[in-house]
Amino acid sequence: NSKASIIFVTLQYNVTLPATEEQATESASLYYYGIKDLATVFFYMLVAIIIHAIIQEYVLDKINRRMHFSKTKHSKFNESGQLSAFYFFACVWGTFILVSENYISDPTILWRAYPHNLMTFQMKFFYISQLAYWFHAFPELYFQKTKKEDIPRQLVYIGLYLFHIAGAYLLNLNHLGLVLLVLHYFVEFLFHISRLFYFSDEKYQKGFSLWAVLFVLGRLLTLILSVLTVGFGLARAENQKLDFSTGNFNVLAVRIAVLASICITQAFMMWKFINFQLRRWREHSTFQAPPVRKKPTVTKGRSSRKGTENGVNGTVTSNGADSPRNRKDKSS
Repeated sequence: NSKASIIFVTLQYNVTLPATEEQATESASLYYYGIKDLATVFFYMLVAIIIHAIIQEYVLDKINRRMHFSKTKHSKFNESGQLSAFYFFACVWGTFILVSENYISDPTILWRAYPHNLMTFQMKFFYISQLAYWFHAFPELYFQKTKKEDIPRQLVYIGLYLFHIAGAYLLNLNHLGLVLLVLHYFVEFLFHISRLFYFSDEKYQKGFSLWAVLFVLGRLLTLILSVLTVGFGLARAENQKLDFSTGNFNVLAVRIAVLASICITQAFMMWKFINFQLRRWREHSTFQAPPVRKKPTVTKGRSSRKGTENGVNGTVTSNGADSPRNRKDKSS
């Protein structure tokens, strides 16, 4: 049935606003959200699975066969390859929306005229695509034959992405959500592209150093924008009554919950980041430590074998970079 298929393929809940004197151009076509969006998300989740398979088959598998990676590197290379492609695309798309809708020139648009219950086509399609991509990550755990010990870590960061993206979408905080997503995606893209370069050349470390600085700055900027928007902008708005019909959730309890979820997530990410940096530093210092040489006590042949056993070569390999991150947060 063509009517049923339209629900899956096209965006639903379209509203046409007539042209005004200020905007004497054509009438604007805007969108709000509803239950039918689940069907659209499901369809584009299937599209994401197909695109994922194409990238894996025609790009990543060919590189893997050429580079002869170990099993650990193979899975991490695939993970970074898929995510760097997604982060790059989403970051460019999100930046285009920010520029075209004047977010950069007027930051007060983050909280002004809340609730932002009407979205442009590209804004709504962006959110539908984000939800579809992160929902597609669940079946990919099965398709990619993810190790059992890695599944809990994967579920945590997929869940964090879905929780925050859906939260921004449903609470009509899509302006703030878009800015924070673009900021986060840029930092995550830098990490995964650095890891890809590292796998091709293990001497490459510059990208990780830049990522470490931007990661911390990204967390600070996320907190500043969130507090500025929710703690000051929305707190000073005139209309602070809960109204489901207009999509107004600007009440104290919701503002506290939003800020708490953002702050807790940023603290969780910083905690994982600090642990990761400390582990890398320990591995690096162990790798750089000179081998302990003992004076030969019995025979020359025996001492040389003992020296080989005490040496770092072969005992400490580039584990930090082989991972080089066991965590994968949210959202990152």
